Amino acid sequence: MRETVLTQIETLVVPILDDLGFELVDLQIQNEGRQVALRIFIDKPGGITLDDCVAVSREVSAILEVEDPIRSAYRLEVSSPGLDRPLKKPVDFERFAGRKIKLKTRQLLDPDQRGHTRKTFAGTLLGLEADQVRVELGDKRGGLAVFALADIEKANLEEEF
Repeated sequence: MRETVLTQIETLVVPILDDLGFELVDLQIQNEGRQVALRIFIDKPGGITLDDCVAVSREVSAILEVEDPIRSAYRLEVSSPGLDRPLKKPVDFERFAGRKIKLKTRQLLDPDQRGHTRKTFAGTLLGLEADQVRVELGDKRGGLAVFALADIEKANLEEEF
């Protein structure tokens, strides 16, 4: 049911965000005690400001009030994806090539064919080719690792300081 509600919300929200010049990065619904939190993460070139979040919140609240996809009371939160921005769409793996990432796979993998299976990997994102994410591993073993998009459970940018 939660996925259906998220899909409904995404269908309502994306056109509004497009009109305002924002990208939908992620949607989350979480139960927090007796309350439900709807979190919308947005981005745009140059980053997100507090005024951006307020503008999106105002517009999205209006459409959610009318369409009512969440039947219970909820709290709407609009924010930037943060320094550890999730990589969700294929275009994300192309756009952020050259950046440090951390990813978790759905199952144990040996993407560099060296006999070491694991689920968590970190390194430099090299890009996407034919639904294959290419990463230069940053650990002591190093080397190129290739992951099928379907095998990736979660991927995030890693901020370099």
